[in-house]
Amino acid sequence: MSALEDIGLTNAEIKVYIALLEMGATKTGPIIEKSGLQSSVVYSALSKLLEKGLVSSVREGKITVYLASDPKNIIDYIDEKKSKLNEILPLLAAKQSLAKNRTDAVLFRGIRGVKELLLELLDAGGKEHHTMGSPLESTMLGSAWWLSYHKKRAAKGIKGKLLFNESLKEWAKKFGYHDRNTEIRFMAKGFEPLTEMIIRNDKVGLIIWTEKPLGILVHNKALAYSWETYFQMDWANAKK
Repeated sequence: MSALEDIGLTNAEIKVYIALLEMGATKTGPIIEKSGLQSSVVYSALSKLLEKGLVSSVREGKITVYLASDPKNIIDYIDEKKSKLNEILPLLAAKQSLAKNRTDAVLFRGIRGVKELLLELLDAGGKEHHTMGSPLESTMLGSAWWLSYHKKRAAKGIKGKLLFNESLKEWAKKFGYHDRNTEIRFMAKGFEPLTEMIIRNDKVGLIIWTEKPLGILVHNKALAYSWETYFQMDWANAKK
């Protein structure tokens, strides 16, 4: 049930919620027994689940009976959290802009982390998206995910120049990015490092496509200019 942890539920809240799903409407005694938690922990978890709208309660005389809400309500809970976050995002962004010592490099780990890096680059500004050295291993993110990603990029009117390794040639023929805002070329056949570079505006993303990929996002205008010059040289010599 790691997905429930990802949306902010504690281990105790998850155990109580699952117990209620399995038992239906019940008193606290059976919940304590089913979950294996101490009574104080169960009461605390129930209180928080009630606040989140994932559990409802009814008084039957002096006894309170609890019932798990429809699991579909979890979507409503997530949407409510997103709505509240969207309200304060402008304030958070304003505070960040006041920071004197901003981090120039951020490290991302695993497939999920690399996707976050790529999504940050999607909003990095600029008119072109340049990729160099994409290996076959990059398809570990899934063909559907890449197609969706570049569809979003193209929808923003950002031209993509994608310089793939030779190993991606067959994949590109099968899937490709068939739109006027995307051009694909291939590097010369030979040794293929597992490092991919992506340049967007004044940001550079470096992805190391090992079994558990690693990504580094650098925000530095001078570095972006340097890598852009390198990219243009290779792009001019690459095969279509």
